[in-house]
Amino acid sequence: MSLSTDDIKRIARLARIETSDAEAAATQAQLNNIFGLIATMQAVDTAGIAPMAHAQEVYQRLRDDAVTESDRHTTFQAVAPAVENGLYLVPKVIE
Repeated sequence: MSLSTDDIKRIARLARIETSDAEAAATQAQLNNIFGLIATMQAVDTAGIAPMAHAQEVYQRLRDDAVTESDRHTTFQAVAPAVENGLYLVPKVIE
């Protein structure tokens, strides 16, 4: 796919961008280079190649999901000024 100068000017008008003829020609060349690169990449045969999450074979070390702390919920609530049904009560700030 390649764009003409008229296409570039129409896109610029739709985007409400004012462009001169020189800017439109430069933009046309840049966009056509990008489209050429995309066409080259799409031409590569990728059949049988698995997708990769990263360019290098790196893996994150995982640890066992084990509880390491004891439940001290009641200990913390014992020193709280006001508790009701396992919830901390705080003074009303906004009326």
